[in-house]
Amino acid sequence: MFTQKVAGRVFDFNREVKLTPAWRSRTMVSVVVGDGDAVYVVNRGTDYHPNLVWHKAMRGNRLSKITVGTEIDDEEFIGQFGNDGKEPGELTWPVAVALDSQENGFVTDEWLNRVTIFDKVGNFLGIWGKEGDGEGEFNGPSGIAFDLKEDLYIVDSRNHRVQKYTKDGVFIEQWGQEGSAVGEFNKPWGLTIDQHGDIYVADHKNHRVQKFSPTFEPLATFGSYGSGEGQLNRPTDVAVDTDGDVYVCDWANDRVQVFGPDGQFVTSLLGDAQELSKVARTIAESNPQTMKELNETTRLELMGRLSYPTGVTYDPEKRRLIITDTQRGRLQIYDKSME
Repeated sequence: MFTQKVAGRVFDFNREVKLTPAWRSRTMVSVVVGDGDAVYVVNRGTDYHPNLVWHKAMRGNRLSKITVGTEIDDEEFIGQFGNDGKEPGELTWPVAVALDSQENGFVTDEWLNRVTIFDKVGNFLGIWGKEGDGEGEFNGPSGIAFDLKEDLYIVDSRNHRVQKYTKDGVFIEQWGQEGSAVGEFNKPWGLTIDQHGDIYVADHKNHRVQKFSPTFEPLATFGSYGSGEGQLNRPTDVAVDTDGDVYVCDWANDRVQVFGPDGQFVTSLLGDAQELSKVARTIAESNPQTMKELNETTRLELMGRLSYPTGVTYDPEKRRLIITDTQRGRLQIYDKSME
């Protein structure tokens, strides 16, 4: 286990989790935690067919449900919800998922400009949303989160704003416009809401995270463009833990940046998955040549690194951070404690 101690915090690498076979893992882009050990992951397809339009060639667009316990190898694939396509209950380019109090999953689809809803066993419950730039319309919905009253906040990325809805899809209000000033956005992506109701938005092309009060007043900004400590290059998601620490998927820098509640840089998590997950190990052990190559490799550290991480969430019950290691089709999990 790899341990990082910094500024009174301890980050212990727990393990990687893969949803093999390959069609289950695909490209993981978002993750949330449910009750108990339940974890939900948004997957995108990765198939390529040169004679087809890209959105018709993709396969494996799903909401996956797994369980991930606290002990190594305590994980199980439960099932996948949804199919590829444009019909009700189908997904074309899913981005993110939020869970309500009944553990129904609300999935944004930036190609279909709508929200698709499944219950916790995979039954399709409904859809809402339509394309446009008016109130209650979408152009590339991405990040999604519930507040304490179970109203939904959705990042309307290509309209450069955040919209607020009831869980039934009734528009309430919105804020933001294109720009780089405080309170403005440039293709924002992920968002989260902390225990106080404050809202954090990954302002993707402005290379920062903005924090707002529940009434949308600007409170703080995290990060600036670059590759140094505390700098960001196209952040895609953000999470906040119960200590107030902020975790940002620094997508193009292949890392997760950690900031304190005061906005000061704490550390970077680069990925430490040097040991195979349970299912990946089972497959590798069935192929002697694969095991030989793994045993002979001198690049374990590089194999363990994050590659374009897109989603991040914090599990307050288990005090752990879960990262979608997107290009490597796996989750990386860190346990957090305070010294």
